[in-house]
Amino acid sequence: MAAPKKPAPKKTTTSKPKPAPKKGNRSFGEKVKWFFIKLFLWFFGISIASVVFFKYVPVPFTPLMIIRAIENKTAGKEVYFDHDWEPIDKISMNLQKAVIASEDGTFLKHNGFDFKALQKAYKSNERGRRIRGGSTISQQTAKNVFLWQGKSYFRKGLEAYFTVLIELIWGKERIMEVYLNSIEMGDGVYGAYAATEHWYRRDASSLTPMQAAGIAAILPNPRKFKATGSSSYINRRKERIVREMRSVGKINYNAE
Repeated sequence: MAAPKKPAPKKTTTSKPKPAPKKGNRSFGEKVKWFFIKLFLWFFGISIASVVFFKYVPVPFTPLMIIRAIENKTAGKEVYFDHDWEPIDKISMNLQKAVIASEDGTFLKHNGFDFKALQKAYKSNERGRRIRGGSTISQQTAKNVFLWQGKSYFRKGLEAYFTVLIELIWGKERIMEVYLNSIEMGDGVYGAYAATEHWYRRDASSLTPMQAAGIAAILPNPRKFKATGSSSYINRRKERIVREMRSVGKINYNAE
């Protein structure tokens, strides 16, 4: 009797892994998504690197300086530009107190934003009036150094982002130093060194309280107002700023 035949082993089939889609086969939506992801990462990296860089290196120029030069050139005016960097220890403490009294009374206390002032400005704008005092010195510095002038929500969002960065990376003393070296203090005049020379023919370390108040008083519109030979409006602002400077007290940037 013949032995029963063993059943033939069953053939096993293994499914081959599907090849990964080539980059060229990506959909348009995926390409757009990865483009924006890369753009965000590049912006994030470059923005942090630039803030760290300017923590130690003087800011040579700002977007506003370039814009003003272009405006004067296209209008056929003389392109005048005066800007020299001055370390904060050579800038009069009177000027530091004056800009705090004039522009941002809570500068040494807040973390970049004065929410009470912002709320007050918002409510006033809702009633159709415009007031000054919504932006802090930190916000103005972030805008002056890294951004352009404008009032769009997109630019405001970037301003808030850079404000947080400089508060975290620079600290108050560096913010004040950059602010006083970058803001517009006259037509073509930028920073404390150029402003004190332009308005008072003296160096930035020797300003009296009234002279410092004169520079701070014109900051709402330094191309329209004058620190010397001022209008009655600016003279009243000077007197008010001098009074408020007394309440600023001793400035200690390193206080916790």
